[in-house]
Amino acid sequence: MNSPAGQPGPRPEAAGPRDSAGAARRFRAPSRDGAKRAERPGPTGPGGTLAFVESPVQLLNVLEWAYADGGDPEALTVVVLSPHDPMTRGQLRRMAELARDEGITVRWEEARGGAGAPLKTIGGLRGPLRRADRIVIGDPFSRYVQLLLMLTRAQDLVVVDDGTATMEFVSQLASGEPLVRWHRRGTGRGAREMVFAPVSATARRRLTPGGNRRVEVFSSMPVEPPAGVTVTANSFAWTRDRFGPPTLTRGTDLVGTSLVETGVVDLERYLEAVASLARTYGATRYFAHRRESAEKLHRVAGEIGLEIVRPDLPLELIARRGPIGHTIVSFPSTVVHTLPLALAGTGVKVAVCDVDPAWLRSDASPRAQGFLSGVTGTARDAHRLQSMPAATPTS
Repeated sequence: MNSPAGQPGPRPEAAGPRDSAGAARRFRAPSRDGAKRAERPGPTGPGGTLAFVESPVQLLNVLEWAYADGGDPEALTVVVLSPHDPMTRGQLRRMAELARDEGITVRWEEARGGAGAPLKTIGGLRGPLRRADRIVIGDPFSRYVQLLLMLTRAQDLVVVDDGTATMEFVSQLASGEPLVRWHRRGTGRGAREMVFAPVSATARRRLTPGGNRRVEVFSSMPVEPPAGVTVTANSFAWTRDRFGPPTLTRGTDLVGTSLVETGVVDLERYLEAVASLARTYGATRYFAHRRESAEKLHRVAGEIGLEIVRPDLPLELIARRGPIGHTIVSFPSTVVHTLPLALAGTGVKVAVCDVDPAWLRSDASPRAQGFLSGVTGTARDAHRLQSMPAATPTS
């Protein structure tokens, strides 16, 4: 059974706190310790801040960064480089509504809307990029973002979380490696990679502090910054302030992952693990990742009997609005780091199940197991479960 709208309850644009005049509260947040953020100066020029996002989680973390920064929301423009995927587009549109409620300008670009779309988008952004004093990005691995970084003169760069990929980005920046996503197979030196290599190298230099160039990473992930990079902790203060606390159900909820879709985990092994978790912990609902295939979700519902919930917002907001299970079980993913922060003080227990090496596809990236183990092992506020034994397939 599907829940097409995610969770029951009011639309998110009506769910956030409002002042007596009915207008959404704007960003004027102090720092978490109440002190003025002298170490995080805002832009002083006329160009303001330009943020580029390609996913709902990136936009959520831009909102969290702006809230923690405590600056003027009207000086921030968020550019949505819209993808093709309908689920992602839908969540981005809902997140864009929340951003506009905070007084932020949102510019929606059909950046992949045809053969001429990239040139049109980049051409239209050339002026704002030249004027911007500060650039915020959600995905330093994105080729689109890397192209845009070549056009900016901004000396103040901020990277907000795009999930666990932030851990890999900081690691590669520190070691001097090329920027390559952790789940990519092979050496990454195909024809397209070779052509794009100069752009990627330039982007990497722009994301390396030096001279007057300042680089900040705003993250809820456990990262060790390279020399010169400022790391600011994302505590999900905006999410906790605007939503919840949630009503808790007596059940357990499972969180889906796109590890099958990215070619890391074998489909049959994944389904066996989900079935085992559901039996062991009495789960009844399965919160689908926006990239999970319809065919896989159909099997989760039909063969395992879980209710499929398709969130219309990032899970951190859905969980904070509720209702949500008293226990949330996930495979290694971003949410084992972010949900404990978003749900702090609610009594919800977040548990993470390791990925057994036997579940990995034979052609998975050699870095996959180590990276996933690191995601699990560094989840400080999540309870660690042993990997579920997969059942022996029947012939």
